[in-house]
Amino acid sequence: MARPKSEDKRSAILTAAAHVVAEQGGSATTARIARQARVAEGTLFTYFENKDDLLNQLYLALKDELRETMMQDYPQTADLRHRAQHAWLAYVGWGCAHPEKRRAIARLGLSERITEATRTTGNQAFAEISATMQTAAALGRLRDCPPGFVGAIMNSLADATMDFIVRDPAGAEHYRAAGFDAFWNAITGS
Repeated sequence: MARPKSEDKRSAILTAAAHVVAEQGGSATTARIARQARVAEGTLFTYFENKDDLLNQLYLALKDELRETMMQDYPQTADLRHRAQHAWLAYVGWGCAHPEKRRAIARLGLSERITEATRTTGNQAFAEISATMQTAAALGRLRDCPPGFVGAIMNSLADATMDFIVRDPAGAEHYRAAGFDAFWNAITGS
């Protein structure tokens, strides 16, 4: 009879995988991830079919955690600037609070091991924010840019903002505000 799966053990494996992937990217070995999680390497394969499945599930778990953070208290009825600012502040806050997860999600985003289906599912997690941006673009409030380009601008400026906050925590408020202003100006032209 097979042992029942433990959500705590699965979570420990994903946490360990985030740590190792943050350091090594897609070349992280399952042996190192298992050691970090303090489980036998074979245990990984009780929870994940193979390394690619583990990395894809990690990518989705990180995207889901980020989405939950960005959507917490999301001001759905506020004007576009305030909704965008809420998403921005939540994203930057999450990235500064979880630098290892931030590095892991960035490295996984560049990995060929992440399937197109997984990328699509990960992006769908941000559908509400994307829909807001698409509506604003249709109303002429944003520059004529594809939603993916707007997301790439946000990611790039948020990464720069987080890097500066990490280097100079005393200037965090300034960097958060300046970063958002740069993002807002980039997508609205104002």
